[in-house]
Amino acid sequence: MWITLAFSLVFLSWKKNFAFLLLIVVLISALFEGFITLYAIGILLVFFCIGIIHKYYNYKSILSILIEFLLFMGAIALFFHLITGFNNPKILDKVLTGSQSSLYSMYFNLDKSIVPFVLILALPTLFYTKPIKHQTWWKWLILSLSIPILLGIAVLLGGLKLEFALPSWIWQFILANLFFVSLAEETLFRGYIQKRLNDFIGSIPALLITAVLFGLIHYHGGYLLIVFATLAGLIYGIAWMWSGRIWISTFFHFGLNLIHLLFFTYPAYQPHFQ
Repeated sequence: MWITLAFSLVFLSWKKNFAFLLLIVVLISALFEGFITLYAIGILLVFFCIGIIHKYYNYKSILSILIEFLLFMGAIALFFHLITGFNNPKILDKVLTGSQSSLYSMYFNLDKSIVPFVLILALPTLFYTKPIKHQTWWKWLILSLSIPILLGIAVLLGGLKLEFALPSWIWQFILANLFFVSLAEETLFRGYIQKRLNDFIGSIPALLITAVLFGLIHYHGGYLLIVFATLAGLIYGIAWMWSGRIWISTFFHFGLNLIHLLFFTYPAYQPHFQ
């Protein structure tokens, strides 16, 4: 089921109808396995019907704007697990990647994974937009190098420590983090929020505001994580601006998370763990 969900997200950017067909298969499987209730499926059906209505209206009409806002709020509700009826399975429960790392738990979040499907109903160009400007290879190299540099800064500030790890559950991590975390977050923050802000206030203000919002959703980790996530959000936002492709910013996002897991204390440094 989870592999099928990942494939549906892959196809969503270029074979939308097939992707939604795969999602239906996933939801039926999830219903039988107890990961979703009929109530939650009913809510998703309402989103889909609203999206169909949105498709047949002028995108600049008042009704179209209202419908898009409703879909956006639906995506927010899914993102923050506010819709009841989803029973996301806990895959990892308080595991350690190393002796200096803090405890880590991981879920396969079905509700959060559906965010891209709802947002593409609101904004058909979710995955693709016109790049701000085509950049040279060396600028892309600098942007790529900013990821380990940012992690190094986190080490200097005491939030992380160097610690190599290759956990047995790394493939589960890759599946969840690439598709159910990074892609969901990038479609919401870069594909939708930054894109819409860019349309109204320009690229640089949109980049900065979106990065700050992205940092603020990490408030549970304290001020240091907020700052770290805000800086990471700038990297992802620039990758999106330069490429016009959500998958590019998603790979930057996932790349940072994977490097963090493999070479640093994950998810954080825990100096006094007993």
